[in-house]
Amino acid sequence: MGVVRIGQTEVVYELRRSAAASERRITVTPGLVEVLALTTDDDAKIDNFLNRKRQWLFNALRELETATAKRAVVPRFMTGSKIPYRGRMARLTVRRHDGPHIDISYQNGFLVDLPSWVREKDQDGVVAAEIKLWLKRRVRRDVIAFARTYQRRFALKPRTIRVADMKTGWGACGPTGSILINWRLVFAPKAVMEYVVAHELAHLSIRSHGAEFWALMATLMPDYARSKNWLDRNQSSLDAEVFTSKQPVDKAT
Repeated sequence: MGVVRIGQTEVVYELRRSAAASERRITVTPGLVEVLALTTDDDAKIDNFLNRKRQWLFNALRELETATAKRAVVPRFMTGSKIPYRGRMARLTVRRHDGPHIDISYQNGFLVDLPSWVREKDQDGVVAAEIKLWLKRRVRRDVIAFARTYQRRFALKPRTIRVADMKTGWGACGPTGSILINWRLVFAPKAVMEYVVAHELAHLSIRSHGAEFWALMATLMPDYARSKNWLDRNQSSLDAEVFTSKQPVDKAT
């Protein structure tokens, strides 16, 4: 644990060192500020980095407070509720039927056919769990499709690619070429999800975020800047409390 003072406020952070990291980074999430340092960094280098990022950290914490107050909340999973999906709020319709299974479909909104054996008092929890599972499966399908496209066009082949519930970040490319994608990207427009997949695939060739990396990104996805800017502006609002209370808000490098 460490402490950085911003005006009269003391911000407690967790320090993590990584041999795989090529640059220092600060990640701000609800209840946690994490500082990623290089294994070669001494205390003076870390303090200097934090001093340079003091204003950024102050702004990120204030933005988090605002976003937490405004982020999407689904109070009830019933007909008329709104579910965040692909950058907008989609209407939910719940119907009862006599079949044995729970069926979910999407066409201009979510339609959940709920068996009559599901008790009324259990409806919210059952529908929430089933929609979350549906969303995760949709993300996996999309991520695999994007990865195959870039592998075919640019010969960028990860060792593995997996969708998971990440505590921090939207994606990661491990030192062995394994890629991890945050399932909550299902709440962003599809092009934003594609950007994150392309971003992590680009790290198979270039590990840092220098000019060479962004030149490669421009080759992979010429309009990547539009999706990157959308994510920078909206990432703090991508979470619905009913699914999770932890949401990455921003990073500084």
